[in-house]
Amino acid sequence: MKPSTTNHPLEFRNTTERGLNLDTVHERILHFMRLDPVATYKFIIGTDCQVHTGHTKFITGVVIQRLGKGAWACYRQVIVPRALYSIKEKLSMETSLSEEIAMYFDENKRQDMENIVLPHLYQGATFDMFIHIDAGDDENRNRTAKFVQEMVRRVESVGMVPVIKPDCYVASAYANRHSKKPHRPAYEDHEVIDGSL
Repeated sequence: MKPSTTNHPLEFRNTTERGLNLDTVHERILHFMRLDPVATYKFIIGTDCQVHTGHTKFITGVVIQRLGKGAWACYRQVIVPRALYSIKEKLSMETSLSEEIAMYFDENKRQDMENIVLPHLYQGATFDMFIHIDAGDDENRNRTAKFVQEMVRRVESVGMVPVIKPDCYVASAYANRHSKKPHRPAYEDHEVIDGSL
């Protein structure tokens, strides 16, 4: 049975801001894109988890990448109060958390983002949407291989393009960086969060 994600607040943070809700995240993304509408944009969601003593920490990164010209990023933290050791359970919950955010970005919100680059398509502007899955299909290197196709189909069902190892850098690098520290509520109120890629 997978842990419920609905009990966890949809709250995001990065280097400069905390307590962001999804509407604010969407506004920050639109603002970032409007600063340079003639660009190649990748909107990427990816989740990574780390098992710590007595809990498992999930980090979902939300990134708008302007290729060759930086990115705006934030992340959400979800703590499951037990250590999860099943590879399938961890990967399934990672995918569920990414899907949960992707479903917020419905057709209207996606259209808001696409409309920024639309007038500039002939100048090379593009916009694509991805979910990075922290799993690979090489059976010799990845214990996740036998679950990859199931996760890929799930991502495709929410209208996003799945990306797996070795190219899933939002999950394997950005989210991974923040999932490594054990959850310490008193400490995390004062820690410095790095929101850069």
